[in-house]
Amino acid sequence: MILKRYILKEHISPFIISLLVVTFVLLSDRVIDLLNMIIEKKLPAGIVIEVFTLSLPYMLALAIPMAVLVATILAFGRMSVDREVIAIKSSGVNIYGILGPLFLAGIILTGTMVYFNHWFLPETNHKLKNLMLKIAYYKPMTIIKEGEYTSILDYTIWCDENKDEILYNAIIYDRSASRYPRLIFAKQGQMIQMDNGNALRIILKDGQMHQRSETEPGKYQVSSFGEYQINVRDLGNRQDFFETGYRSDREMTYQQLLQAIESQGKELKQKEEELDNLQARLAAGSLKLDAAMAQSEMRRIYSMQQVTQSRVNELNESLRSLKVEYHKKFALSFAIIIFIMVGVPLGLMTRSSGIGMAFSVSSVIFLIYYVALNGGEQLADKGMLNPFLSMWLSNIVFFILALALIYGSIKEKRIFDLQVLMWKIKNIRSKKKSIPDEVIY
Repeated sequence: MILKRYILKEHISPFIISLLVVTFVLLSDRVIDLLNMIIEKKLPAGIVIEVFTLSLPYMLALAIPMAVLVATILAFGRMSVDREVIAIKSSGVNIYGILGPLFLAGIILTGTMVYFNHWFLPETNHKLKNLMLKIAYYKPMTIIKEGEYTSILDYTIWCDENKDEILYNAIIYDRSASRYPRLIFAKQGQMIQMDNGNALRIILKDGQMHQRSETEPGKYQVSSFGEYQINVRDLGNRQDFFETGYRSDREMTYQQLLQAIESQGKELKQKEEELDNLQARLAAGSLKLDAAMAQSEMRRIYSMQQVTQSRVNELNESLRSLKVEYHKKFALSFAIIIFIMVGVPLGLMTRSSGIGMAFSVSSVIFLIYYVALNGGEQLADKGMLNPFLSMWLSNIVFFILALALIYGSIKEKRIFDLQVLMWKIKNIRSKKKSIPDEVIY
């Protein structure tokens, strides 16, 4: 029992360190993506922190399985290098017979990740989407680029300088009032967001308005103003709409996925029956009608068939995406157990206690796994592969690989011995051929 607790304890520190490092790497990539938007929008610290906080769960969904793999390889690699594995075996204990607590911890973590991926993660994904939509319309002054024409509905805006949320030497083409656009010049201007992002108020100061009379095209009027306001309405960007709006498959919880699959499945069945009926009507023809009426009726049925077929294709595509997401969340969670099975023999066979080696091997394995998972998702979305098989095939292949590696480690096989390689590099000039026993064993 002491050995079982010891092995489990040896995984805690490597797991925490690996989780922090992997999460940091993934967040760094997110920083690069968001850096330009943060600079352009001049987002306050609170919004920036909220973006990264809501991005963190998605990172953890990927980081935790990889951290488990790194920790397992690192822990057993260190034990192998320090001869602890040899000591355990020499005492007559099978190394795989004392891994019960480790696999129990893996099962508990897998169950936690199932809940995390199916309930917690979809909610944070939905909140993150809402926040990103709000950010897109945050500080509308950033939309206007210096020296460039920017179109917003019936208005085209140009400015010489956009500094400190003030437009300098602005020119606005207003096509909203009549068939002849008004030309507005202003020394200063400012845009204020209104109606939850659905409207903009443009406040212009110290300018002139040039406009041509719609009733008398020969007349041209120039008027000066100290302050003039333009209200741009119905942008279609209401931010509160998105708070209760549409959810993509990645924003659906377990129950929402099941409900969507069930409802769309029922609709698909109805549409397929409708298609069969329409096809039967087309095949039978309209014998009771005269030629002109029959031709018109056939055209109408054919049109209905095209619309129904389009809906069937749409439902099939949507159902595939929903089923893929449903199985993906389970498959990624159960990858934790698979990675433990892969990591134990890899740690024993590579014989390396270095975190760099563990990260390198783990990165390659996880990259292969993730690419295969994404490849399967794309194939399933296109209807080329069953959704269940597309998501679970990677786990099945790695499970078989894990069994092969476990068999190899039981037979004392070694994939890569870092200590032997380092000894050969150090002694390459001395041309020593025999490797000392303390290096080999």
